[in-house]
Amino acid sequence: MEQSSPFDLIVSQGRIGDRTPGAIRGAALAARALQSLIGGEPTVIGAPRGAPEPAARDDWRQSLPQAAATLAGLQRAVAASLAAGRIPFMVANTCPASLASLPVVARERPDATVLWIDAHGDFNTPDTTDTGYLGGMVLAAACGLWDSGHGAGLDPKRVVLIGARDIDGAEGELLRRNGVRIVPPAEATPDRIAHEIGDAPVWIHLDWDALEPGFVPAAYKVPGGLTPDQVKAIFEAVPAGRIAGVELAEFEAGGDAEKDAAAVAIVRDIAAALLKAE
Repeated sequence: MEQSSPFDLIVSQGRIGDRTPGAIRGAALAARALQSLIGGEPTVIGAPRGAPEPAARDDWRQSLPQAAATLAGLQRAVAASLAAGRIPFMVANTCPASLASLPVVARERPDATVLWIDAHGDFNTPDTTDTGYLGGMVLAAACGLWDSGHGAGLDPKRVVLIGARDIDGAEGELLRRNGVRIVPPAEATPDRIAHEIGDAPVWIHLDWDALEPGFVPAAYKVPGGLTPDQVKAIFEAVPAGRIAGVELAEFEAGGDAEKDAAAVAIVRDIAAALLKAE
């Protein structure tokens, strides 16, 4: 079937450090809504036979090896999409899925600016984390501050952290020392982001907890976030030809059909701004 867009939809359905039960379901719901915009058949990685792998309150030492097969599959899918001259559009359950994608970006698109839109810094290491949560260590691994086993190579000076407002003390020091640019929610305007991007291609990661709580459910809510209109305005200002890849993560579906549908409508509306679709 001929693709209706230059994007390849890649969907993560395997546990990657999930501590809550709704993120795998949320990724599936979001992917179904986006497929009508993207076209083609999605590549689904980590879908188990029977029920999804259950969430667990474990440490990164347990969750990282458990996720190895899913991360390897996502990495292959992202690499194949880029090699084919297409644009990966990954819908993930949790942001640790980017342990797979970002090393590929570093290798294949080293000129790209990474817009990491998240309430958190995700720049802890095994030496600084207070929670042991894998999701809080993703960017640091991709930038080579610790070894996830899935590669590194991302230049931290090419990372723009947008909307972050919950950053640990030691994590903040690592961010500053490594030159990651931080744009607080109040400063996240299209003009500011355009300045940070310059003329570079753009790899976009959006963790739904970047939004003000109440729009799209996320497991780790932090007040004072971005609005959907703010994110749409940023995305609409990014030229279509400059988008190298997209990642969406951490939509926590709750099982209430009406509430989930309302959240999916927001997800679809924001994603349409990236896909340049109605």
